[in-house]
Amino acid sequence: MSIADAGRSAAGSEAGVSRSSGTSRIAAAFAQARPAKRAALMPYLMGGFPTLEESARIGDACVQAGADLIELGMPYSDPLADGPVIHEAGTRALAAGATVGGVLEVAASFSDRVPVVLMCYANMVFAPGVDAFLDRLARSGASGLIVPDLPYGEAPEVLVACDQRGLALVPLVAPTTPDERLAAIGGQARGFVYTVSVVGTTGERRVLGEHFAEIVARAKANTEVPVALGFGISSPEQALQAAEAGADGVIVGTRLVRAAAESDRPAEAVGAVVEELAAGLAPAR
Repeated sequence: MSIADAGRSAAGSEAGVSRSSGTSRIAAAFAQARPAKRAALMPYLMGGFPTLEESARIGDACVQAGADLIELGMPYSDPLADGPVIHEAGTRALAAGATVGGVLEVAASFSDRVPVVLMCYANMVFAPGVDAFLDRLARSGASGLIVPDLPYGEAPEVLVACDQRGLALVPLVAPTTPDERLAAIGGQARGFVYTVSVVGTTGERRVLGEHFAEIVARAKANTEVPVALGFGISSPEQALQAAEAGADGVIVGTRLVRAAAESDRPAEAVGAVVEELAAGLAPAR
């Protein structure tokens, strides 16, 4: 039985849900999260870490613990946006034999239950050909794609190809993104705008930036899609701070990858942290 088959079997009747456009599924996930949470919760997991099978179990645990969407990392030998914890996880995943096909099977194992957004690097998209790569991504049931080293000016080919397949090409913006460029990026954003909370790579931070709310407000003023905040968020308190600053979604990565690395039961450990994050985002009664 493949990873995807095992995941669908575990999902029970939910696996029979028909797949609509990935872009529309992402929109629906953000809209449906609001009654239960102040913002949609998007855990990040590294595909293939600690193993392909275990990363599928981690994804399943995230879904059961309250994830509204999942960001699935594709391990890469030279990641530019990843901090040391996620970089190490990617290195270990590659050493354990993770491949593009294997990670897409991981995506397929839970993509019927939540929208899955793949995070990978441009070489992985262009080397096999944009159409070939996106066809494989669409067959996995994934809803979108994040490519941190694909600049706005070089994105049109991938954007058109994603649109043709109903996939969302999710852009990133930083605190340093100029207003004119922010407006251009926000105007063509699909799915959501991944808003980076700090300058630098991914990683846990004790305190979020002083201009946190301003960063979210700038992004929201320049797009019609939801704004999700990531980089540095690691606790329920920080997730709530992001939501109260106006973020439509909260992305948590390094904290979860560290939990997987430090436990002999990675799926249970990650699920417990996601459950805490979801509880922290629950509206006051």
